[in-house]
Amino acid sequence: MTVPFISTNPVFVRERLIMALDVCSIPKAQALVEELDESVIFYKVGMELFMSGGYFEFIEWLKRRNKKVFVDLKFFDVPATVGRAIKALSSKGVNFATIHGNDAIMEAAVKEKGELKVLAVTALTSLDRGDLDELGFKCEVRDLVLSRARRALQIGCDGVVSSGLEVPLLRAELDHRLLVITPGIRPVDNREDDDQKRIVSVERAFQNGADYIVVGRPIRDADNRRETAEKIQQQILLQFQ
Repeated sequence: MTVPFISTNPVFVRERLIMALDVCSIPKAQALVEELDESVIFYKVGMELFMSGGYFEFIEWLKRRNKKVFVDLKFFDVPATVGRAIKALSSKGVNFATIHGNDAIMEAAVKEKGELKVLAVTALTSLDRGDLDELGFKCEVRDLVLSRARRALQIGCDGVVSSGLEVPLLRAELDHRLLVITPGIRPVDNREDDDQKRIVSVERAFQNGADYIVVGRPIRDADNRRETAEKIQQQILLQFQ
């Protein structure tokens, strides 16, 4: 049976899994990458590693091992500053980078991105309806996500970061003109102490239309990390056969 929203973007299947390196130091991140070996090709490096020191040296270390790199720092600042940051990052062989904010910020990033793919954050998967109310957003989550995705497409961003719950809406409205990267993936039921609220399974994310998924704790905290990553890779492969 054909799944209506399955990704049609030409992506190597084993690159559709992005592993979030949510660890506290570069040596721990390197050990995890070496342990996972060929089970993971694409890595997300975020704020925790940025604050640990040696961030850009670590990116170079990943590139020497033929890994793809997603810099998830959610750039949000004066547009000119974001533009300069994206321009500097584009020279480092990074594949994806996230930005946050209004049209002017997105425009500045797009102008300087070069070969780097710029992803606009829609609504963090740690937020639910109550959180959005507290932040002053009175619209529904799905309306906020769609509005931001429309603006990102119009301005020239390459993709968006979106919960898997909203991806079918994006595909129905915008087709496959934007890459969609979906975090908050949980192969098993969500734990009570998990701060991700708007989550989906591996299968549901791709059936909903995601191009990539980001998985962190389910792999990082597994007893056998490489085996867990390979199981997820097999789940992804099944969606595209």
